[in-house]
Amino acid sequence: MRFLRRSLTGLFLLAATLGLLVYAGALVWGAVETRMADEPRIPDAEERVFSVNVVEATPRTETPVLTAYGSVESRRTLEIRTEAAGRIVELAEDFDAGRQVEAGQLLARIDPADAEAALDRARSALTDARAEARDARRAVELARENLAAAEEQAQLYERAFTRQQDLVDRGVGSASAAETAELQASTARAAVIQRRQSLSDAEARVSQAETAISRTEIDVAEAERRLEATEIRADFAGVLSDVSVVEGRLVSTNEQIATLIDPDALEVAFRVSTQGFARLLNESGRVRPAPVTATLDVYGTDLVAEGRIDRASPQVGEGQTGRLVYARLTSSAGFQPGDFVTVRVDEPDIENVVRLPATALGPNGDVLLVGADDRLEAAAVELVRRQGDDILVSAGTITGRQVVAQRTPLLGSGIKVRARSMAPPEDAEARVEDDLMDLSEERRERLRAFVEGSDRMPDAAKERILAQLSEPRVPAAMVARLEARIGG
Repeated sequence: MRFLRRSLTGLFLLAATLGLLVYAGALVWGAVETRMADEPRIPDAEERVFSVNVVEATPRTETPVLTAYGSVESRRTLEIRTEAAGRIVELAEDFDAGRQVEAGQLLARIDPADAEAALDRARSALTDARAEARDARRAVELARENLAAAEEQAQLYERAFTRQQDLVDRGVGSASAAETAELQASTARAAVIQRRQSLSDAEARVSQAETAISRTEIDVAEAERRLEATEIRADFAGVLSDVSVVEGRLVSTNEQIATLIDPDALEVAFRVSTQGFARLLNESGRVRPAPVTATLDVYGTDLVAEGRIDRASPQVGEGQTGRLVYARLTSSAGFQPGDFVTVRVDEPDIENVVRLPATALGPNGDVLLVGADDRLEAAAVELVRRQGDDILVSAGTITGRQVVAQRTPLLGSGIKVRARSMAPPEDAEARVEDDLMDLSEERRERLRAFVEGSDRMPDAAKERILAQLSEPRVPAAMVARLEARIGG
């Protein structure tokens, strides 16, 4: 009986399981048929709206700035060289690199003993030549007196001969007396000729003496010049550099011992592209004296010097491109030759242009405008100039329109946007430059200690930075530059 009961229970459970499986299969099949019989349900689509920053296109007259990099050079540099060879016996106290010297100041002296001896010999020879000239002039005077006496005596003999000849013609004189008088007259004429020859020799002696005086004067002048060459003086006021001599050293002729630089006669040499150089030319094809600003970044503050373009290099160096331009600096406090500076040159004004962020220009030379129903429109513009992170484009058809400031691959014609106005590029730059920040006392003292302990910073720059650090609010740009250099 127990076996039968268990068998019936198993059959019941098996039948129930099969029934449940069939029921589950029917439910699944019905669900699939219902799903396949239903029509697909499409959700309602919503248009995506992008937020964009826009700038109003306001035409104005802009002054483009050409930015280049160059180095400061001295327009007045003198190599101090020795004209004479010898031993340095005296050096000026200020004859050191970096010292300021005045015009005409004695810098060094070479042993003048040989030059002084040569000058004494030349002066002695000049004295002898002048004495010989005096003797020659006295000899000329005596020769002239002798000539006058001989001419007077010859005249007497001529008259005596004439008288004897007259007596012979009248028959009262002898022929022998006439011949004697004639011989005496001839002898007197010969004496006159000899006296003339003596006078000529005396005058020639005077000429030779004057020539000797001129020659010895030249020797004296040369000896004086050689003596002056033993003294090395500054031709103009300036600063010494590359000093390479000490007292007691032997120097040779034309040896360079130092360099004299005029710190007030500086210029900046910078290279620009050929296209940029063409914009610096005037109507006659010459470089315009355009205003120039040279900026030197000195540990958190900028040294600024102003000047004007002076000239351009007449040739392009081998392996180089563009043009080398020189500009004279009118105010260059704190600048030194060799400084690497940023040069900004004001170009001629451009009228009716719009300043936009550089990110507003597309790769195909167009910009996106906000049109009707807040949808974007593409407009072609003419790029006039690039100015750092900004561009200058011709106003044209975009005057007064809202231009997308930052383009992204998601933006294009027909896209609906939500416009947000932003400040013009130049106003944004002004705000960045004018940003001030508060400093904690610890941070302020750290910056002040760095500035005071810097050896490379000019004193004028230190004073300006310390004065700014003493203010309650400090320029953020200056703090960022200082901390970048000290690793803060």
